[in-house]
Amino acid sequence: MKPPPWVDGEPLPFAALEGFENDDLDCAFETFLRSAKIHLEGAPELRPALAPPPSLLAASRAALSHKGDARGFFTDWFAPFRVKGDGFLTGYYEVEVEARRSREPGFATPVLPRPRDLETLNEAPLLSSGVALTSARRRSDGRLEPFEERSEIEQSDPSRFGEPIAWLRDPVELFLIQVQGSARLRFPDGPAAALTYDGRNGHPYSSVGRLLIERGAVPAERMSLETLKEALRRLGQKPGEEGRLLMQQNKSYVFFRLDTSSERALGPIGGQGAPLVPLRSIAVDRGLWPYGLPFFIRATVPWEGGTPTAFARLMIAQDTGSAILGPARADLYFGTGPHAGSLAGGLRHGAEFTALLPLAHPA
Repeated sequence: MKPPPWVDGEPLPFAALEGFENDDLDCAFETFLRSAKIHLEGAPELRPALAPPPSLLAASRAALSHKGDARGFFTDWFAPFRVKGDGFLTGYYEVEVEARRSREPGFATPVLPRPRDLETLNEAPLLSSGVALTSARRRSDGRLEPFEERSEIEQSDPSRFGEPIAWLRDPVELFLIQVQGSARLRFPDGPAAALTYDGRNGHPYSSVGRLLIERGAVPAERMSLETLKEALRRLGQKPGEEGRLLMQQNKSYVFFRLDTSSERALGPIGGQGAPLVPLRSIAVDRGLWPYGLPFFIRATVPWEGGTPTAFARLMIAQDTGSAILGPARADLYFGTGPHAGSLAGGLRHGAEFTALLPLAHPA
């Protein structure tokens, strides 16, 4: 695979990757295998990315029959390419929240399923502004029209879009689940259930965290998932209140489905369709990179606790996000639950990105 023409960088030898020799590459290889199987099965991606080049497919085939050590596989089939420019690393996690199967006092925010008339597009512009929509409504006459924005969906009868999957405590909990793209729901009458991303209304994503910083509601250095939730609740979630209006500035709205598959039991499903692996899976810009591509990321970040420490790991691109834009930009998956959430929320740091570009033949 040649370096993408839109990415500036330089080739490096593996010996120049500080920390690579100490990484647990067996875990990275097992994570890569999840992506390789999807590539070779030809399974549709949940959020389509740049198509894998033939060299990545060749490396995927080799991985399925590889019997040697993981380090040898990566050094034989890939060549490091340091991405120039300031890299930026954030974190995300799988939210765990209380839920109810039907509406009741204290649980009045619906989790909506994918509407039957929602159609995923190939970034076709449908707005007069020229803004590209990633999804739209297919009308009965076959024509496409823009789907409702977040504010319009929230003001409508939820049954118009389908029977709600579950009911949550408040709009902020739903908003954070939509930002993360998956969740585990805890019901009082049975086991937890897994939510998986099942499409969105197609309108562009806007960062509410950035809006809070611009308005002086939260200092930039204190912004995290927890402070975002606290600020939105403090500003008010009821219709017409400032917190609710801020959330509605993000016109994008995510729909979900309950997922009982064996794959989902391994972890939340990323944009490629593979179960994510804590501290090995990353979300990348799907317009610039294919899924399954390994990245060696070096940074000094609070990934183990409150104190920043050295991070040097081989990661696999298995997910994407509307806010993940640029060649040296990634969202690091931390796992499930409050502890993972506290770690993910504290990660907003610079990082060094080295893409491992697949070779047409082993070295």
